[in-house]
Amino acid sequence: MGLLLAPRLAYFAAVARHEHVTRAAHDLGVPQSTLSRAMVRLEQDLGVALFARKGRTVSLTPAGRTFLASAERALAEVERSADAVRADADPSAGRVAFGFLHTLGSETVPGLIRAFRVDHPKVRFTLVQNYGEAMIERLRAGDLDLCLTSPVPDAPDLVARRLDEQRLRLVVPDDHRLAVRKRVRLAEAADETFVTLEPGYGLRRITDALCAEAGFAPRIAFEGEEAETLRGLVAAGLGVALLPPPAVPRPGVVELTVTAPRAAREIGVAWLDGHPDTPPVAAFKRFLLSRRGRLLTEPE
Repeated sequence: MGLLLAPRLAYFAAVARHEHVTRAAHDLGVPQSTLSRAMVRLEQDLGVALFARKGRTVSLTPAGRTFLASAERALAEVERSADAVRADADPSAGRVAFGFLHTLGSETVPGLIRAFRVDHPKVRFTLVQNYGEAMIERLRAGDLDLCLTSPVPDAPDLVARRLDEQRLRLVVPDDHRLAVRKRVRLAEAADETFVTLEPGYGLRRITDALCAEAGFAPRIAFEGEEAETLRGLVAAGLGVALLPPPAVPRPGVVELTVTAPRAAREIGVAWLDGHPDTPPVAAFKRFLLSRRGRLLTEPE
């Protein structure tokens, strides 16, 4: 029923406002006969009389007044929605829904947005921090326009571009036997207890793969959802971890360069294949792609 009624709501509201079919038709820019037939079909579909007619002059029945109130609310909501999507697509002041990993949230993403807004100062952002698989699902659901994630996804419904890579470090407590070193082979940590992100996180998959390449399966004591929480666990002496560099050095831990195997994660941008971009999304996508190889600024 809703699909039948929706196209006629604006016609009905115009006739009710003018209380005259000819004037309403002129206001809408449609033939008077078309408008008259539409109102007759509307009443037939509803099964009630909306108008009391006297020539081309009409007045609302009690049922018509009730229906008009609902019709005006529906039309106002449609207009608000239209205004919102037009605003989001505005080239100079539209909106970008942007997802990214927690580990990129303290410095990398704020820096990117600050640099982008030098030339696009009024573009608005809806920011979503999450782990990679959750962001991919939100891309597919239409909640996000773009996301920064790792590993770079490979799926037929997505377009993904590698932007940069981030070296991972073996993080140990500052009183650990390896803490006096600057570099370490990952195999030297084969007997250690690890703290890691939960299964499903990209960094967890990378950790498991690197340990396997080094010839061992990590013994895992704790699993978490956020890299800085893992650093805190390491500082408390509860294990070691493979992590990207921190935004700010944390006391109580030492971060060692892993010489073998090569410990790094690729960072990429992904979007839904075939999904049309609004002008602000297209501009931000071009900006991100222009940052290939210099997306990340790592502390020394």
